Amino acid sequence: MEEMVYSVTEFNKMVKGYIDENPNFQEFFLKGELSGVTYYKSGHLYFTLKDKNSQIKCAAFNYKYKRIPEDLKEGDSIKIFGDVGFYETRGDFQVLVRHVQKEDKLGEMFAKLERLKVELEKEGLFSPLFKKRLPKYPNAIGIVTAYTGAAFHDIVNTTRKRFENIDIYIYSAKVQGVGAKEEIVKGIETLNKIPEIDIIIAGRGGGSIEDLWAFNEEDVARAFYRSEKPIISAVGHEIDNLLSDLVADVRAATPTQAIEIAIPVKKDIEKQMLDREKKLKSSIERVLKSKNDELEKYKNSYILKNFIKTIEEQHQSLVYLEERLENSLSRILKEKKHDLEIRAEKIIGLNPLAVLSRGYSITNSKSKSLKKLSDIKIGDEIETILNFGKIISEVKEIK
Repeated sequence: MEEMVYSVTEFNKMVKGYIDENPNFQEFFLKGELSGVTYYKSGHLYFTLKDKNSQIKCAAFNYKYKRIPEDLKEGDSIKIFGDVGFYETRGDFQVLVRHVQKEDKLGEMFAKLERLKVELEKEGLFSPLFKKRLPKYPNAIGIVTAYTGAAFHDIVNTTRKRFENIDIYIYSAKVQGVGAKEEIVKGIETLNKIPEIDIIIAGRGGGSIEDLWAFNEEDVARAFYRSEKPIISAVGHEIDNLLSDLVADVRAATPTQAIEIAIPVKKDIEKQMLDREKKLKSSIERVLKSKNDELEKYKNSYILKNFIKTIEEQHQSLVYLEERLENSLSRILKEKKHDLEIRAEKIIGLNPLAVLSRGYSITNSKSKSLKKLSDIKIGDEIETILNFGKIISEVKEIK
């Protein structure tokens, strides 16, 4: 096979011819995301159209006459209509754009956001049960926002006006565009590691929904939820709610309002303390006066003035009562003793053994008292108990 060797000019001409004659490279639609958008005064527009894996250069010559939008920007999703162009002299390959149509990227973003909201709500990220209370008197706050943004200056100025002694820790982060969500997450995680910080505020000033979208990202929402310190979402916007608003412990309409929520006014605290001090002093004075009045009353009372005399009188009364008690007890004891002696004599008189001492005896048959003749018969053994002994005998005759 004969070796084919082309010059660069020949090869580029061949490529151009192939492209120009191939209908697939003419009048087609192409969609992707904008990058490197550049408008020139000459009326030409250059940009790169890309997706996740590839990119291609595009050019729109005399774009104004083609009614191509003049507000295209980085990140916009568009659909273009055009042809493949090959600049033979330089060997450049690009798409020659005839028409540009913006895609409804925002609608897709909101649809995705709503699906994410449902998922996070099921996981409990929005539940009030997990909301942490803000400390009443914080010593230090942590701020995640752009150091160069207006929000940062508003936060610092408002804090110094309300309570100049509060320490402020700033983590400067991108709050929109590429890399914003990663920096916001890193800022929240970093400030959580500083023990002195009591509250974290993450946010930014106002802007379009596209500018604020970093606070609708799932990674950012989960970082808010994972924060061990109470966290406030402070994004200036008028839409319903960003994800960060729903997950945060507290939502503020603006960064300035976040400070008003988190930081008390020092002068108000001082006034409250002075008012409480006055009330306390007044209360103490009232109590002391009441006790002094009561003491004066007691000092002037008959009991205190005649205290010793009263004690002597009470002592005399006590001696008299003791004498009466002794006399009463002595009389009662004599009566009880006499009564006891009478009872003892009666009991002694009823004792069967006392009868024996007077010459009587008791006869029993087998330890049973004999009360009548029928209780015994001839031949029975009987026992006769005397005062000083007993007699055992056998019955020979019963009369």
